[in-house]
Amino acid sequence: MIYLDNAATTLIKPPAVARAMVRAMQTCASPGRGGHKAAMRASGLVYRCREKAAALFNVPDPANVVFTMNATHGLNIAIRSLAKPGTKVLISGYEHNAVTRPLKALGTEIIVAESPLFDQAACLRAFEERIRGAELAVCTMVSNVFGFILPVYEIAALCERRGVPLIVDASQAAGVLPVDFQKLGAAFVAMPGHKGLLGPQGTGLLLCGERGEPLLSGGSGSDSLLQQMPDYLPDRLEAGTHNVPGIAGMMAGMDYVSKMGLPHIMRTEQLLLHDTVSRLRGVEGVELFTGAEGTQSGVLSLRIRGRDCDETAQLLSERGICMRSGLHCAPLAHRSAATLDTGTLRMSFSPFVKREDVKVCCAAVSELCSAAG
Repeated sequence: MIYLDNAATTLIKPPAVARAMVRAMQTCASPGRGGHKAAMRASGLVYRCREKAAALFNVPDPANVVFTMNATHGLNIAIRSLAKPGTKVLISGYEHNAVTRPLKALGTEIIVAESPLFDQAACLRAFEERIRGAELAVCTMVSNVFGFILPVYEIAALCERRGVPLIVDASQAAGVLPVDFQKLGAAFVAMPGHKGLLGPQGTGLLLCGERGEPLLSGGSGSDSLLQQMPDYLPDRLEAGTHNVPGIAGMMAGMDYVSKMGLPHIMRTEQLLLHDTVSRLRGVEGVELFTGAEGTQSGVLSLRIRGRDCDETAQLLSERGICMRSGLHCAPLAHRSAATLDTGTLRMSFSPFVKREDVKVCCAAVSELCSAAG
């Protein structure tokens, strides 16, 4: 099997991830739910993971690292903490449904900073032109559809100057690009554990610059007499028993990312991207969505003239090649790129993809183009 759907989830993990999860299942109880050795072992593991995340993302206090089920969970906490019906929310033209659906459900007034694909300067200008009157901004760091790297640090500086709180979706950036919490100065930064951080599904992180409002209420292992959630982090936003095996696996994934280093990971994915583009650029019938150097991560969308994207993905799957087709839960991004009517076929890389995988995949795509012609 050739796996090229890492923007959805990284299937191939460092072996240490599974080992850490099994060890946690066998030795850890519930953190904060007892003073016995198994509970204390779990508490220590959970705190070490907070420390690891705080160091990796430059968060001053590990208590401001909150564990979530995924990025969607974290984004819902962040959005519902800062928005209410009628709030004017400025977003990029590349947001995922994990942002737009909660905003719509709350009845906010959504303002889209529309900009052309892979044009970072235009993206920043769009935010500058539309930020007047905004009460909240939400921006993804990288488009999950096209790999477009948005100028989030510049947008963050703009929001700070205008006094507009910012929520950052780092789903496609964490573990690949630098995510500096203090430099961003964001109210919240959300990310999954199962993508670039190479951890298991069902894990995520919310980096908190504000206290936040609980999405769930329940046991926290602290202040049990209170009938409200505690007023301090992380307990305030972590109701119920932690996913200790998942947290252990995510910490092992972060260890791997830290040892490899973000520059090496990004360089690896860029080489794979460039190799793919060079192999497919001259193939008749292939439309590639690519940007200038420094504007695209290891995510590549394409279309084949005369072929439905879903049909193409199925034909590739029959050859053992895993890619994703459709709208990728981000219709707004497709509207920005004028691909809403067709969707795209998406290839997305990870440190475990080999150049031979790219070669085989590109040969298969070329063959399908010939058959379509």
